[in-house]
Amino acid sequence: MEFSATALSAFLVFHVFVALASPDCNFPVIFNFGDSNSDTGAISAAFEPIRWPYGDVFFNKPSGRDSDGRLIIDFIAEKLRLPYLSAYLNSLGANFRHGANFATGGSTVRKPNETIYEYGISPFFLDMQVTQFEQFKARSNDLYNQAKNPYDREKLTRPEDYSKALYTFDIGQNDLAVGFRKLSIDQLRAALPDIVNQFASAIQRIYKLGGRSFWIHNTGPFGCLPVNQFYNLNPPPGILDEHGCIKAQNDISMELNNQLKAKLDKLRAELPDAAITYVDVYAAKYALISNGKTQGFPEPLKVCCGYHVRYDHVWCGTKAPINGRLVFGDACENRAQYVSWDGVHYSEAANHFVANHILNGALSSPPIPITQACHRN
Repeated sequence: MEFSATALSAFLVFHVFVALASPDCNFPVIFNFGDSNSDTGAISAAFEPIRWPYGDVFFNKPSGRDSDGRLIIDFIAEKLRLPYLSAYLNSLGANFRHGANFATGGSTVRKPNETIYEYGISPFFLDMQVTQFEQFKARSNDLYNQAKNPYDREKLTRPEDYSKALYTFDIGQNDLAVGFRKLSIDQLRAALPDIVNQFASAIQRIYKLGGRSFWIHNTGPFGCLPVNQFYNLNPPPGILDEHGCIKAQNDISMELNNQLKAKLDKLRAELPDAAITYVDVYAAKYALISNGKTQGFPEPLKVCCGYHVRYDHVWCGTKAPINGRLVFGDACENRAQYVSWDGVHYSEAANHFVANHILNGALSSPPIPITQACHRN
């Protein structure tokens, strides 16, 4: 279906008018599902803690996040005027009054067939995260109803808030990482429908458990992650696009996103009470990389933390012998000028840029801000 420029403008104006006319949702709770792009401490609690200099920009210490500071999910919490989410797997100091975070670094949509000790793929894949949420809801409700005083309830989600919550998703990048490592491009392309179907199945499960408002990020431009070129310093002509990203990997990322968007369109018809918002994080991240020099990021594909000189690599926060001396993977000086924190994950500055470009609804379908994501359009 094609729109004329006038019709398209009218369409956008109508939706902006609807958004402006709609009241804010005042979400009392966030439940998040995902991977390291939104993990606020789970993988650190379950396995080895993430170490300094991770976290030292905003939190002034490691915070369980794969960044120098805040993640997009943290900026979402700020936008909704809610506390930062406690990781479900973190047993110390957790407060679940305003939600819980089930994301873990290395998580995939599909069930993994390798251990975390091989390539860092988490055992807590998306279906397992939903199972954890189901258990969390049942046990929290029991504890809440059994509590004899307000103090026993103050760190638990209120039973009536599950239907009012915002359910956020940011996952899929690691499915592509596994695919690029183990499969041919054609094999990975053939696997995309299964990734999307399992993603949709997770949403359907949460809907059956009472979830109604869904804010769903697509996957970012995988071919723009600097790590992909650590061991290929001189790629053949035609491999990279004009911004230095691997074209074939970005093409698969976009294909996955297109299939996810189409699937969510169908889910809206199947789940009559659901408000489902598809968020084009890919567009925001690629815009940051392609226009980095004009946005205060002079070298968008350069890595801030770690030692990366030709084929010698020391990962951020670790030590390794290089040419007879022990080298520490330290952080750069001007961190606010870097898109990539450690070659895989984005810096706080980059996460802030992306958040500013997605939370207002400019890159959403339907085009509504996150504060109004409870409204079905």
